[in-house]
Amino acid sequence: MIKNNLSKKDRNLILALFLAGTFMGSMDIGIIGPALPAIEQTFFITSRLSSWMYTGFILFFMLGLPIMAKLSDYYGRRRLYILDIAIFAIGSFMIATSASFEIVLVGRAIQGLGAGGIYPVASAFIGDYFPIENRGWALGMVGSVYGISAICAPLFGALLLGFGWQWLFIINLPIATIIILASMKLLPKTHFESHIKMDWLGLGILAILVSSLAYGINQIDSSRFVESFFSLEVMPFLAIAFILIPLILKIEKRVKEPIIPIHLFKSKEIKLASALSFSYGLIHPVVIFIPSLAIVALFLNSQEASLMMIPYVITTTISAPILGRLLDKIGSKIIIISGTISATFGLILMGLFSGNFYLFIISEILTSYGLIAIVGSPLRYIILSETQAGERGSGQALVNFLASGGQLIGGALIGAIIASFGEILLGYKTAYLFVAIVAIFAFVCASKLKNREEQILAIEQNL
Repeated sequence: MIKNNLSKKDRNLILALFLAGTFMGSMDIGIIGPALPAIEQTFFITSRLSSWMYTGFILFFMLGLPIMAKLSDYYGRRRLYILDIAIFAIGSFMIATSASFEIVLVGRAIQGLGAGGIYPVASAFIGDYFPIENRGWALGMVGSVYGISAICAPLFGALLLGFGWQWLFIINLPIATIIILASMKLLPKTHFESHIKMDWLGLGILAILVSSLAYGINQIDSSRFVESFFSLEVMPFLAIAFILIPLILKIEKRVKEPIIPIHLFKSKEIKLASALSFSYGLIHPVVIFIPSLAIVALFLNSQEASLMMIPYVITTTISAPILGRLLDKIGSKIIIISGTISATFGLILMGLFSGNFYLFIISEILTSYGLIAIVGSPLRYIILSETQAGERGSGQALVNFLASGGQLIGGALIGAIIASFGEILLGYKTAYLFVAIVAIFAFVCASKLKNREEQILAIEQNL
């Protein structure tokens, strides 16, 4: 148990510090978009090769999640948050000063590794130091940063691009320096009475599993899905990934300090939360296709279609802190159930009536609210409720890891569904109806969660 002697003012200052780090880390997921053409021209590379700037980031983000979270559970949130920010800054410096595309990819990998620890460490700290009645609000504030960064990332990237694409990464350096200095002053020193023995075997197998999955999915050609799926560039790597899943589960059950906290699955609530997180990952990639669908269904040009993301982003930004406040009063179950219902109706509307401008907007709002209600602060609140101080970081990482894995798989499936139809609009509609089924599955899981009274009891037991 952690002794909480922080004042309300100190907690809010620290929350602002976490918001800054989360904003910086999440910005670099989307900020790369406007820079890709310039980077391709600089290093004379193809679009498929440049896509590894995104895939590589996500890959090492997934690897960083369990590693950094595990280390933070043993060596304290302060040390690991500072380390994560520093690693992210090193990656940014390597990209900005790179003389070859290979160095750019290494830098993006290092960025992803550091970013993988920022969010779970911040969420775990909230569980350690924030009182029960304020945890939802704090998690909601952290979650809303993602909505804000979704608006700012492409705009900020386009603005800095005029000075050279390197400035998209140079800007991280002074920000990271300020965050590190402020962290040294503000973050309390925590000391958990344990000594970690790193699970190197589990880490190695996890790295091979995730790398194989990411590479195999990246090589799928959605325009000829079946043919490419069974090709030598795809099938062997996906086979390796799926063969390693039962192997790593068996190994992690036996080791004393597993890199993946398998023991947490003894909790029915965490099993349900994990299923919800993976479901979110499968659904979320449809968001990427909103502008493309708007071009096909509403006959908009590219610039007009990009503006169609505004209702989604605004809804996410507004909903996250509001849901956080409600979370402290009514608990996770009601909010997540409302989110799964909202997402289901939004996705069905988009699948059936995407040609109607107003229904298009309404479906975006419903889907946006649904997704943030599923995977935002309510889901992370569940993890904080079901874990003790020494395992909260690992629990938060588990949710992020499953969501990222779902996004990798969901993106490939949705792209394949869209490309498999001769009429592209029909392909989009079918894809949205497909993920609506996933949302219904998420509703079933949400209906089995603990109610508010049961959740409060779990929190008190794990203090």
